[in-house]
Amino acid sequence: MTTALLRADHISRKLPGDVPVTLIEDVSIDVHPGEFLAITGPSGSGKSSLLYLLGLLDRPTTGHVWLNSTETTDCAEDRLADLRLTHLGFVFQSHFLLPEFTAAENVMLPMQRLGKLSQSEIGTRAVQLLSDLGLHDQVHKLPRQLSGGQSQRVAIARALANDPHIILADEPTGNLDTKSSGIVQDILRSLSHQQGRAVVAVTHDPAFAQKADRLVTIVDGKIA
Repeated sequence: MTTALLRADHISRKLPGDVPVTLIEDVSIDVHPGEFLAITGPSGSGKSSLLYLLGLLDRPTTGHVWLNSTETTDCAEDRLADLRLTHLGFVFQSHFLLPEFTAAENVMLPMQRLGKLSQSEIGTRAVQLLSDLGLHDQVHKLPRQLSGGQSQRVAIARALANDPHIILADEPTGNLDTKSSGIVQDILRSLSHQQGRAVVAVTHDPAFAQKADRLVTIVDGKIA
């Protein structure tokens, strides 16, 4: 078995208050290169909460999360931001494209923030990523000029901008029609099986879940 790219060890997340709310309770999970993992469960079960912990967007109340063998639980916020920008790509149910920027400009943003490529290299890579996803004729269009499926593919290209090892997707097909949903599912599976990335996707769609290599079901914040 390959070394896990992402590892959670007995993580829990509780919201403080007079009556504390437990979102995730004692979950352990490893994610490996080339693996397409689906997280399913009832609404409100904690699926997205788990994804946000794995994506270093939230901190666990207890337990530990390793990213590429780096223990992240006690990292400073700027270090966490750097780890996310370098190693993780995010795709959400709503694409969250900036409306005033073209498709290519949206894809360029993570690369500009990381600052490892020249502006010309950034532009070239953005166009190539969009072309790889069948959007070569959409690079100069604004989000309002794109269909829902096209917008989500732009969001996937943006997630790939800094060549991350891990893609985390939260209901990436939730707002799409059946055809567009199938395209996005096939893209995510290709990212794991053909490119060797780890893909973790939260989904309520049984057809999507069936395409995954492994299925994790969350019920009341625990792995069922």
